[in-house]
Amino acid sequence: MCGIVGYIGKKQAAPILLDGLEKLEYRGYDSAGMAVYDGAQINIKKATGRLKVLNELTHGGELLPGTVGIGHTRWATHGEPSDVNAHPHFNADHTIAVVHNGIIENYLKLKNQLIEKGYSFISETDTEVIAHLLDYYYKKCENPLEAVTKIMHRVEGSYALGILFADEPDVVYAVRKDSPLIVGKGKEGNLIASDVPAVLKYTREVYFIENEEIARLSEKNIEFFNVDGEIIQKESKTIEWDINAAEKGGYEHFMLKEMYEQPKTVRDTLSPRIKDGRIVIEELGMTDEEIASIQKIHIVACGSAYHTGVTNKYIFEGLARIPVEVDVASEFRYRDPILEKGTLVVIISQSGETADTLAALRLAKERGIMTLGIVNVVGSSIAREADKVMYTWAGPEIAVATTKAYSAQLIALYLLAIKFAQVRGKITESETTELITDLKKLPDQIEMLLHNKEKIQRFANRYIAAKDVFFIGRGIDYAISLEGSLKLKEISYIHSEAYAAGELKHGTISLIEDGTLVTAVVTQKDLYKKTISNIVEVRTRGAFVLAITNEENTEIEKAADYVIYLPQTNRYFTNSLAIIPLQLFAYYVAVGKGCDVDKPRNLAKSVTVE
Repeated sequence: MCGIVGYIGKKQAAPILLDGLEKLEYRGYDSAGMAVYDGAQINIKKATGRLKVLNELTHGGELLPGTVGIGHTRWATHGEPSDVNAHPHFNADHTIAVVHNGIIENYLKLKNQLIEKGYSFISETDTEVIAHLLDYYYKKCENPLEAVTKIMHRVEGSYALGILFADEPDVVYAVRKDSPLIVGKGKEGNLIASDVPAVLKYTREVYFIENEEIARLSEKNIEFFNVDGEIIQKESKTIEWDINAAEKGGYEHFMLKEMYEQPKTVRDTLSPRIKDGRIVIEELGMTDEEIASIQKIHIVACGSAYHTGVTNKYIFEGLARIPVEVDVASEFRYRDPILEKGTLVVIISQSGETADTLAALRLAKERGIMTLGIVNVVGSSIAREADKVMYTWAGPEIAVATTKAYSAQLIALYLLAIKFAQVRGKITESETTELITDLKKLPDQIEMLLHNKEKIQRFANRYIAAKDVFFIGRGIDYAISLEGSLKLKEISYIHSEAYAAGELKHGTISLIEDGTLVTAVVTQKDLYKKTISNIVEVRTRGAFVLAITNEENTEIEKAADYVIYLPQTNRYFTNSLAIIPLQLFAYYVAVGKGCDVDKPRNLAKSVTVE
């Protein structure tokens, strides 16, 4: 949520800030602003609405000259979206400018204390408190760095900060606690940003700022300090992403581009992990003894990542015979989970910075439980803090609604389940070979489904005006129904719900009326008849039924109104295929309604606050 970009170097800062903020639009925002030092003073421009408003207001940055600056896209938390509440925020005499991601939990207490000391506030934000608090301490300190460390001891909550001091015009400060922030080392200047895509155009050498660390950037140097102002050493990492991966590449939307990147994403996640007929996950770092000792797994995640966990509960239990619990990360901590010896907590997050998921990881570690992070971003907080890590190799995903990262997470968990089953002796060599053979077929099968999109596109055009859509399935099919429903509601704003098909007669069938669309996922052979019975139940009550099923299940044509067939694969892997028509359906409905597919209202790519 929200985006920060900062630059100091030889070039004009404002165009670079605008370009970086554009790369972070996927994070969600309702206003934007920049602060640039022009050689005499710090100047700020802010605007409510999309980034293009700020771009036009500043003539592409030309009206904010200077080679040092910070920029921000804000998602309103404290105070409504407005020019006044937009970042950056000043101190009273406009000599300190601050941008901030996160939430200051004790801001009211600090604000009241500052008002008593004579400070006045013009915005409703928690961020303005930081600007005035910096002013208060700077007047008592020897240098800006000391003032920054002082506020870190006073402020409670989560924050990533970019700070300019007019008295130190050749420096940009970056501060982090529980909200992501990186530093990019470039040839013509240095940068700060909330995420990697914002700096890829300028550098591939980045530093990941840890919790309660400070970075001080000048044109040629980067220094790091702890919360007490002591110098610390950090190693940079080289980002291997292709810069073109963060561009649309001729597609109308990032989401469509990323859907079409799923075959490559699946191949990239699979290929390095299959060697000589066995699953080899080199970065995992788990010995066979450690795997064999696991008695229970907790999968913890949010949103679509949670849905991959629901799918893989069936797969881990079916293949490796390990009991699995799946938790929404925001609930995990507050139910005081029972975490006993022999438990593995698997943490899933595309960004590796999801606040609730990261907090769940830390709780497990506090209790001495082994943690495994499945993440897409190398060097992210979850990747660094988890005991073990497995990467999904999906590359940058810009659209808010996940597609390729979700598919990569499914594949990573399939591989993990097979690996565990192998080590624990729960599957034979021939069974392993069959599973791996079907895994290798998935990229081509996904590609085939994507190329046959016209049937789904035509169907989607019929339901642009739908008010309610229901998704049903049993077992693994229920798990994919959850994700299909989420995709539709995320980007088309149509109300949709997913139900375990066997629960329909326990109340929810009362919601079916003439013309209601019900999407039934039917891929589990031993559940064909039961789910077809559910299809008949809703259809006789007026529903129009779209069925997604395997090629062999032609019997379903007697029950459903419209059928999409999937290529044959192992019963455990069907969700990797079933998700493709569901993604396409949601996409084409949203496009038909004229929705902002890549940046749906009220949503952010990375939820870095609770």
